[in-house]
Amino acid sequence: MKFAVIRFPGSNCDQDCVLALNALPGASADFVWHKDTSLSGFDAVVVPGGFSYGDYLRCGAIASFSPIMQAVKSFAASGGTVIGICNGFQILCESGLLPGALVRNKGLHFVCKHQHLRVESTNSRFTRSATKGQVLNIPIAHGKDATSLTTPHSPPSTRTTKSSSATATTKARPPKPQTPTAPAKTSPASATKLEMSSASCPTPNAPATPPSAAPTD
Repeated sequence: MKFAVIRFPGSNCDQDCVLALNALPGASADFVWHKDTSLSGFDAVVVPGGFSYGDYLRCGAIASFSPIMQAVKSFAASGGTVIGICNGFQILCESGLLPGALVRNKGLHFVCKHQHLRVESTNSRFTRSATKGQVLNIPIAHGKDATSLTTPHSPPSTRTTKSSSATATTKARPPKPQTPTAPAKTSPASATKLEMSSASCPTPNAPATPPSAAPTD
């Protein structure tokens, strides 16, 4: 079985993938540059992790427009096996090969640890050798760990988050009501000053008021 490992500017797990795949019995792996346009002769495709293009716009957004991704889409549409690892998973989401979008970790920090995952289904190419309910100890290292999806039967305010270990449905928080701003209070002293200043300013073109006559005996 021959694997194609896609190489983007900023990929940093591509060599690991090639070494690991070449160590498997009956398997071989070669690099494919992201500007190539063909996957002819390959039986499976691996999109490795890293920081494609530095992720300047959004993780995987720029890489999704690389010429090789059209070949990856055609390969997947024909039933080929495509594996996305870390940033490679993000590229597949941005390319439309996977639904949803990745969101930041709850703590907003990069996480590097071992995570226990429970096998929920063995009806896939990646879990058919496992047993349902089996717990796997998988190393993880990522800053974004969940795919945000809106299910067809969910109201617009409901968000379904599928992570590597759990599925949860949460209600989106309604926007906070705006508190009306109270009018500024004016102290009596300020009011007096305002009245005095307005009275001291003569109105243009207003007729002059004659002084009152002094009383006579």
